[in-house]
Formats: sequence, C-alpha cells, structure tokens
Amino acid sequence: MTTLYIVRHAFAGHHGDPGYPGYPDDSQRPLTPKGIKQFSKLVKRLAGGGLAPQTVVTSPYVRCRQTAELLCEGVDPSPELVELEALEPGSELEALIDWSNRQDADSLAWVGHSPDVEHLAAALVSMRAGNISFSKGAVAAIRFDDEIAIGAGELRWFVSPKVLG
Repeated sequence: MTTLYIVRHAFAGHHGDPGYPGYPDDSQRPLTPKGIKQFSKLVKRLAGGGLAPQTVVTSPYVRCRQTAELLCEGVDPSPELVELEALEPGSELEALIDWSNRQDADSLAWVGHSPDVEHLAAALVSMRAGNISFSKGAVAAIRFDDEIAIGAGELRWFVSPKVLG
C-alpha cells in the first residue's frame, strides 16, 4: 500500500504586491511570511494526525522548494528531500509516476504547482480535472493498494490552510 500526498506550494508573492521586489524569472519567487506561517501551522496539525512521508519530491522552483522544506521540518522523522524536474509546471505525469514507483517508500509527497496538482490528483483518483481545486498550501492524501497509477487511487482526505484560519 502506498500513500501519496499531493501539495500545492504555499502562498508566494505576486508581481506588483507591496513589498515584493518582482523577479524576472518566475521560478525564483519565494514564499511570503504569511505563506510560511500558514503552511507551517497546517503541517504541524497534519503531522499530529499522522502525516509522515518518507520522501518529499519537489519542483525545483524556489516557492516549491521552500514549501517542501517546511514539510520536511514539520514531520518526524524528517523525510528525504528530492528536487525533480518532473514537477516543474507542464511536465509529464507519467515520468513522475514512473520515478515515484521506483522508490523504496510507502509514502511520498509531491510538491508542485497549479494547475498541475489538480490534474495530477484528478487523474490518479479518476475525477474530472475541474472537480478538485487546490488553494495555495493545500494537501491531498491519496492511497493506492499497489503502486501509484492513473485511476487507481482513493482520495482519503483533502485540506487547505484556510480551514485553520
């Protein structure tokens, strides 16, 4: 049995936000203090309920990497952290699934971008892509009886930092 946690990166600044310097390269946008605080609070709550991925796989974009680091810091034992280009925006789902199934882990977390995380989650649990929406910092837990495969997952829970206030 495999548990997969799909995570959308926490809140990052947008071009034009007050106090946000703007980055010519979108991959360099960092999390905001609000994003860090909200996601850390969510991870603490989820870890208390059993969230414990053995491996956290992240897009190399700064905001995803920072989100993944917060996740790793918030669970015990601290999972292995891996950057994977297959989680960059617009990447192929099959490459990510293949890589994940080659790992020796019963639980993994993927940290990525919208709309990709919605498409990934929907495909894995046989939903229409528009039926699930990840706000920034949202986490879905999907369980597989065997390896990760399209249409083979069961959505166990879904939570957003907004539910914690």
